[in-house]
Amino acid sequence: MNWIIKNRSKLDYHTNLNVLLKPIEKDIQNLKWLISDLEINTSEMEKLPINHQKDWFLISSQEMKTICETDTQIVWGAFSGIDKNLELDTEKTEAPYAEGNAEIWKNGNLQVENSKVEIIAWDSSYTIVKFTEKEMSDKFKEYFDEAIELEKYKWK
Repeated sequence: MNWIIKNRSKLDYHTNLNVLLKPIEKDIQNLKWLISDLEINTSEMEKLPINHQKDWFLISSQEMKTICETDTQIVWGAFSGIDKNLELDTEKTEAPYAEGNAEIWKNGNLQVENSKVEIIAWDSSYTIVKFTEKEMSDKFKEYFDEAIELEKYKWK
């Protein structure tokens, strides 16, 4: 239930959230998103509900949809999808990160407790997507047949 996309036959670029979330868009409508370690490339900055003044921030599913509807490439970043009704203990939550984090390459290791999905943009070269629910994972893999199981991926 952990995938990596290296070759991007369906993506114009890594990590294109608009395309990446298509197969699970109904499943993620009830999630809020903790976003951190963010570096982006976009010409639509004024449309984005992004707070660059903080190391991490929370956005609603509607705000995530707004990000998806823009032409924004996520170069680096960690997106953790959490049930919108769940309280997040911000005192105990460490900001997830991609760059320099060897733990992201481990199977089943989501950085935020109770996340249902985690998306890691790694240097605009790879997209890692982890799920805790098999049904979402199966939909994702059915759409992204080029996705490789994270545990089977070897650096080339």
